[in-house]
Amino acid sequence: MPRSGDYSGKAADSQLSTLNSQLLRPSFPLAFSQLQANVTAPMSLWNTAHPWLHDLVSYEPGKPIEDVARELGLKPSEIIKLASNENPLGPSPKALTAMHEALERANFYPDGGGYYLREGIAQKFGFARNQVILGCGSNEIIEFIGKAFLNAGDEIVVARHAFVVYKLMATLFGATTVEVADPNFAHDLDAMAKAITPKTKEVFIANPNNPTGTLLSQAEIDRFMAKVPDHVIVVFDEAYYEFLENPPDTLKYIREGRNVVVLRTFSKIQGLANLRIGYGLAKPELVEVLQKTRQPFNVNGIAQAGALAGLLDDEHQRKTRDITIEGRDYLQREFAAMGLDYVPSFANFVLVKVGDSKAVFQALMKRGVIVRDMTSYGLPEWIRVSIGTMEQNERFLKELKVLPNLAIREPVPA
Repeated sequence: MPRSGDYSGKAADSQLSTLNSQLLRPSFPLAFSQLQANVTAPMSLWNTAHPWLHDLVSYEPGKPIEDVARELGLKPSEIIKLASNENPLGPSPKALTAMHEALERANFYPDGGGYYLREGIAQKFGFARNQVILGCGSNEIIEFIGKAFLNAGDEIVVARHAFVVYKLMATLFGATTVEVADPNFAHDLDAMAKAITPKTKEVFIANPNNPTGTLLSQAEIDRFMAKVPDHVIVVFDEAYYEFLENPPDTLKYIREGRNVVVLRTFSKIQGLANLRIGYGLAKPELVEVLQKTRQPFNVNGIAQAGALAGLLDDEHQRKTRDITIEGRDYLQREFAAMGLDYVPSFANFVLVKVGDSKAVFQALMKRGVIVRDMTSYGLPEWIRVSIGTMEQNERFLKELKVLPNLAIREPVPA
């Protein structure tokens, strides 16, 4: 007699036969196939992603010259780009020299704290180094502000036609963007103050505004700031402030200890858009909070070297400002002569009403001129054109004038 647990001989054969018959029953393959289906069924990652990301629309930048050349079979030298408010003169010669020298140290990690650039910025504006934060473009600092302070269900307040990145950033963190109507394409600060609620964490004000080019006065800003409660952070985005001859003073609110961040960039008048570098100014405690959200080495050393040299090159900035004002005045005079509506600008671009903006954008692009279609900003009849060299401005107008069906105003009866 085999002992218990002894699987030798006939007893083992009998048990194996029973086990095989059970495994071969129809119910087992059915159960296994169901299990296999459950394991291999595709599951969308959207089921586990933050629900508010479903409706997030990615930022659409100006069309690069390389894309247009490739798509249309044009030479890059035949194309002019007046879409992204870049400096047509390029970087400062001093910045180019500094960046060339920095390239020789490309094998080393950059200064993660940006000591010399932060010190240079601080000295230029009369602040301490711990009141300056650097970003991979000022856009990254907008994201820092969101990371630090926004939760799902919070609110930010912006003008209806404001830089779209504010809304994208808020959506990224599950916050709601409250858009306030902007008559004449200018911030209505009284209405924006009324839109602030206990849920409001941040208010974004671009001055001059992008994409409209409008400007707020010192009196308007002061009146608004007197109404802002202490729990709200006010962000002044001043990417285009260097194009102003007498810009409003928002830095005074930082000196007063207010919860204010002033954003500026090296992409515009300094001509370093490709290097992605910007900075923010705020009181020390606020900068300390934002620094906690920053990744190590977020600004490369070549960008830091070029930015510091460009910051100190007042002559290059003056030349850029001069050609911008000259070109802007020229375009606005020509638009008026053509009977086209435009928004008087204080920046290095002009918003102009042309009718079907997509059609005009495509037609100009086929002629080697890249502008910005404003449909994504809720302005399907408008394009934004950057100020280029006078030669570029003249070419743009030449190509624009031959297009049919522009939105020309009817003559006003005498």
